[in-house]
Amino acid sequence: MQSSHQDPGFTVRLADPAAAAGDVSAAPAGSGRGAAPRGFRQRRRNRHGRGLRGELMLPTLPAYRTRSERFDDFVLDSAQRLHDIWGKPLDGVRFAVDEIPPGLEQLVADGAPAPMGAYSPATEEEGPVITLFRLVVEQACGSREELQDLVHDVVVERTAEMLGVPPESLDPVYRRRY
Repeated sequence: MQSSHQDPGFTVRLADPAAAAGDVSAAPAGSGRGAAPRGFRQRRRNRHGRGLRGELMLPTLPAYRTRSERFDDFVLDSAQRLHDIWGKPLDGVRFAVDEIPPGLEQLVADGAPAPMGAYSPATEEEGPVITLFRLVVEQACGSREELQDLVHDVVVERTAEMLGVPPESLDPVYRRRY
């Protein structure tokens, strides 16, 4: 998901946009068939020469969007809320979504809890990046409402870490929805 709002420096992105879009040409050579999973729209086929299939799921139905697309929307909503509250200090901050944290196997082997998000400071090439790990956050929740609250809390915590302020002062509703 490559998405940006009216603000030129405010974006939400996936860590590997080519793989998320189902771009098999971005897969390494010799990686075999199915290296990057293709989305539904890329999998449709022309049955019996009658043209491509139409939409199987209407946009008004809950299953129209995938779990990862809904998660991306939650991150985008939380980031936009913080940007509306704080404005200028969050210009140039990028919010990313990864499936799992790097080195998860070693963390589990050591008995350490898996991180739900990470903050990477700005470099010469790009601004600061706040990354949420989708599968870790989803496993900690039981319902969609809990997931939306937890995503917002993780975004607030990592943004507060970046700004060097307590999370409670960053957003007035932080952890008050439980």
